[in-house]
Amino acid sequence: MNNSSFIGIIGLGVMGRNLSLNILDHGYSLSVYNRIAEGEERLVADFLNENKGQNLAKGFTAIKPFLASLEKPRKVLLMVKAGKAIDEVIETLRPHLEPGDIIIDGGNSHYQDTVRREAYCKQQDLNFIGMGVSGGEEGARKGPSMMIGGETKSYELLGKLFESIAASDQAQKPCCAHIGPDGAGHFVKMVHNGIEYAEMQLLAELYDLLKRWNTNEEIAHIFSGWNKESLSSFLLEITIDILLHKTNDDYTLDLILDKAANKGTGGWSVKAALELGTPNSMMAAAVFARYLSSQKQARQGMARKLQLDTKSSTPLKIDVLKKAYTSARIINHHQGFELVKTASDTYKWNIHLAELARIWTNGCIIRSKLMQNCVGIFNKNTSILNNHLCFESISANHSAVQELIIHGIQQNIPLPCFQSAYTYCQSMSTDRLPANLIQAQRDYFGAHTYQRIDHPETAYFHTNWK
Repeated sequence: MNNSSFIGIIGLGVMGRNLSLNILDHGYSLSVYNRIAEGEERLVADFLNENKGQNLAKGFTAIKPFLASLEKPRKVLLMVKAGKAIDEVIETLRPHLEPGDIIIDGGNSHYQDTVRREAYCKQQDLNFIGMGVSGGEEGARKGPSMMIGGETKSYELLGKLFESIAASDQAQKPCCAHIGPDGAGHFVKMVHNGIEYAEMQLLAELYDLLKRWNTNEEIAHIFSGWNKESLSSFLLEITIDILLHKTNDDYTLDLILDKAANKGTGGWSVKAALELGTPNSMMAAAVFARYLSSQKQARQGMARKLQLDTKSSTPLKIDVLKKAYTSARIINHHQGFELVKTASDTYKWNIHLAELARIWTNGCIIRSKLMQNCVGIFNKNTSILNNHLCFESISANHSAVQELIIHGIQQNIPLPCFQSAYTYCQSMSTDRLPANLIQAQRDYFGAHTYQRIDHPETAYFHTNWK
């Protein structure tokens, strides 16, 4: 059909609508579908009215005519809530699709669900793509970072579209890449969010340290100086805006209840690290910090019962904060990329870390100067800690992290992410950990055996401890 749309989108929520507008801006014909539900009756009609001048958009509230409007092989992008809704939509589409048609999941789905759905669709002679999209509603509209997981042949049919609507890096290359097969795209998006959790928590801890001695304007001024240098990032940039924003005569930030919500992706990252056996302590600390914050009533009760003494102290030097923040961010990024590398090796995804870092340099929430540096680091190294500049920075700033943590203890300021970064460095730089006692305990009660320092690591021993 000469009048057929190149792609169809199901779901005109904020992300679906903004991606649709982005696609239309780049000259692609588009069909949109949204169910008729309470509060959503006018979504399709309003979208068409707003874009009637382009003559590229068609709108539907019924599946069959929506699918009939698409060119073959049909390409259907799902922008609906992750979870069982995705499976329900797939089952609704399946009887009307033909071999070779492509379903794209553009939501925050768990990567193992994507692996399962890709295998199921393959049994139906359908292709399935799990697409991670970062950048929020503004990124979806103006250019997100896009992480595509699926078969190469599917990416070849959609790559030009995806790359055209994505953000651009410093070399004007699209921040979009075919990450690997099945769940690879959604896995790295999950890790992206885990890194994001820890980055946000580090800034929250710095804010907590600074607000005892500084006004919002003074904190924003400090952060503004950092944002002009090597510490610049999107999250630091928006934190400056947040600190200065006012509602009437009050700072908006001061009016916000200290209960942080989450959508689960940070927890998924921690769970994946546990399953894959790779240390990811900073993400875990950030996730549990959010869980703790949500227990507001219990915290208030504990604060009344356990009134901890605060030692008199002078404020930390800003340079100490800056050095500690520099070191902790390197550790956070190292742990995140190590998780991706471990998953890639385990699942045979062959993810290129330099390319992943590159598409995270713009359009996404964790874009930063450090991420730009990671591109060059992974072009030469398999680990951030193998880069001599990063290693020297951690080494030189280690005492600053220590000083920051001591100050936090004296002032009763919880610093879970900074402490996790410090402990990780401590453990990784300790030649002999007390794990020998743990192995002895395991062998005592469970006959799990142990290795010995005076024998090859291939040899295992058991002792009758009684």
